[in-house]
Amino acid sequence: MYHIAVVEDDKMYAAQLKEYLKQYEKEKKQKISVTMFSDGEDIVTDYSADFDIILMDIEMKFLDGMSAAERIREKDSEVIIIFITNMPQYAIQGYRVDALDYVLKPLSYFAFSQRIDRALSRIRKNDVRFVVIPLKGGRRKVDVSLLCYVEVRDHDLIYHTVDGNFTTKGTIKDAEDALKEENFFRCNRCYLVNLDYVENFQGSDVTVNGDVIQVSRSRKKVFLDALNDYMNEVGK
Repeated sequence: MYHIAVVEDDKMYAAQLKEYLKQYEKEKKQKISVTMFSDGEDIVTDYSADFDIILMDIEMKFLDGMSAAERIREKDSEVIIIFITNMPQYAIQGYRVDALDYVLKPLSYFAFSQRIDRALSRIRKNDVRFVVIPLKGGRRKVDVSLLCYVEVRDHDLIYHTVDGNFTTKGTIKDAEDALKEENFFRCNRCYLVNLDYVENFQGSDVTVNGDVIQVSRSRKKVFLDALNDYMNEVGK
């Protein structure tokens, strides 16, 4: 299922966009979940980074679409943004927020469906997998391929990525559940490591992206087996 946000303060256009998405879903046999927002301020407040596409009006009463997109990009670099506007001169500035495209008002279904086709094609091509981390003031979408390991410290979960660390509340079981379909393995009660970032395993220590982590005695054999299986699979 694809998750699409519609940010539009004009009720007529909001209803039309919702109807177009229903039509597209039926014609293309795609499952689409639609979440409606009436202003840019609404979507950026406690932004939930689990949308695939955002259809964003540019002119809005409280927070315009371009400003909202800039704030969204601070937390979500992957979501596809398509501007809906009657002012193409502003939409062209979309390069500032890496917008994919824009659709001019009044809306035609043909032009709209072409943009959605293009957006879904990009999503399928990238096929990037993410884990969503709740943070103060919203959420952050993290590319799993950039996540080296997860550490639990007291009641905090620390996600160590190649781009920096992100801390949230939770248990190591929460991280395990979120990453159960990925190549992560729990090497002790405090660490969940991405096997793709394992650089060395010697004695009871494993080096993950330059950091040395101890493997517990009880999990040493199963960890080594999992690592060997993973390396054999990658080497095929």
